[in-house]
Amino acid sequence: MTVGKSNSVASGRATTWIVSAGVFVVNLDLFIVNVAVPALSSSFDGASLASLSWVLNAYAIVFAALLVVAGRLADRYGHRRGFLIGLAVFTAASALCAVAPGAGWLIAARALQAVGAATLMPTSLALLLVNTPAERRSRAIRGWAAIGGIAAGLGPVAGGLLVEADWRWVFLVNVPVGVAGLIAGARLLPDARPDREGPLPDLAGAALLTLGIGALALGLVKAGAWGWSSPGVLGALATAAVLGVAFWLRSARHASPVVELSLLRIPAFTVATVAALFFTVAFAAMLLTSVLWCQQVWGYSAIRTGLAIAPGPLVVPVLALTLGPVVQRFGAGRTAALGCLLFAAGLVWWALALGTDPQYATAFLPGMLINGIGVGFALPTLVGAAAAALPPQRFATGSAVTTMARQTGSVLGVAVIVTLLGEPRTTHAALIGFRHGWTAAAVAAGIAAVVALSPVSRRVCMPGSRVGAGGTAVSSSSP
Repeated sequence: MTVGKSNSVASGRATTWIVSAGVFVVNLDLFIVNVAVPALSSSFDGASLASLSWVLNAYAIVFAALLVVAGRLADRYGHRRGFLIGLAVFTAASALCAVAPGAGWLIAARALQAVGAATLMPTSLALLLVNTPAERRSRAIRGWAAIGGIAAGLGPVAGGLLVEADWRWVFLVNVPVGVAGLIAGARLLPDARPDREGPLPDLAGAALLTLGIGALALGLVKAGAWGWSSPGVLGALATAAVLGVAFWLRSARHASPVVELSLLRIPAFTVATVAALFFTVAFAAMLLTSVLWCQQVWGYSAIRTGLAIAPGPLVVPVLALTLGPVVQRFGAGRTAALGCLLFAAGLVWWALALGTDPQYATAFLPGMLINGIGVGFALPTLVGAAAAALPPQRFATGSAVTTMARQTGSVLGVAVIVTLLGEPRTTHAALIGFRHGWTAAAVAAGIAAVVALSPVSRRVCMPGSRVGAGGTAVSSSSP
């Protein structure tokens, strides 16, 4: 018995470390690529922000559309296999990004990179939860979310250092980690197939979602240049609406849809997922504007920008790992709402305090720290809330839906910022554009807080819950 238990513990630790490595490089990639955006403009003949936004959005759109499909395939064919395929594709695509001769190549390689990330992420949480006892799952979820926080803390500084050498190192850094993860994972990862039977996932639905989000992003990104009433913008927005309706109808009728509507009937899951979508709109806007502000308005170097941004993300993992008692005492809805409101406050601070003369310690840093505290309270709580409400056989699929919502929010956040910033010709015009962007992001964070505090969230427990029959969250603590 002792030997068996020891082997089980060792296997669990190996799974945790391997999964953590994969999740780490995917999350790290988000932050270091944002820091590299101004350098990409210089490398690719002064490409506009609207064009380069697709380096971020092509990744997020494909990621969002394929997450649930990848989760369902992993549920059917094996989480271990899905994780290793995803890590292999992500690693190979990172190498292709590093050798990109132009923006078009880079955008295409980023889309391929997203295919790997979409396969890796839901299977990573599924592997972790399947190998974790029920009573320890909430802690495991917080640890999984904290990996993203650690990557977020290191990402800006690492990105700055790598961009100072050459922006291509931003992508090359993923390759050795990916190769090591593949070698170790092939030998040590366990496997589980909770749902071997059933129809294949809805690939046509995934295509509708991809095109719909892409059309919406195109309409928002081009609104400044083409005009809101232009045929191109109106056509893109109308196309997005039609594809969105078609996607929803297909999801309602398909035997294995991209979004399983029965999951949306779990109140805690739906509340947390919708709140996470709006919060990520604000988060993506904050991240991109902070990089552009430091480098393009204040004239910071890439490494100085990374150091300027790092204090906020560094707060996140500390809070994510110590937040359990707060959630147990006050409930996940209140905890997440507080985080969203703090995040909005940090953005409002920037809109009121920042000027074109660099004042880092008194103007930028306080807002960044408040933002970091807000993320630490909100994001791990919302991710844990959604996952805690899921039945075990839907860990991969359900976590993919939540991450899909967050990636959709990221696309919207970047698109809105590109529209509001435009192509300012003066420093004053840039300042006005950034203030509009921070205000819009604060509104999105405020909406996330309202959703988190909805009446539904007061009747259910989120992290710290046990999962009852049919995926219903059953409170294990006071609301």
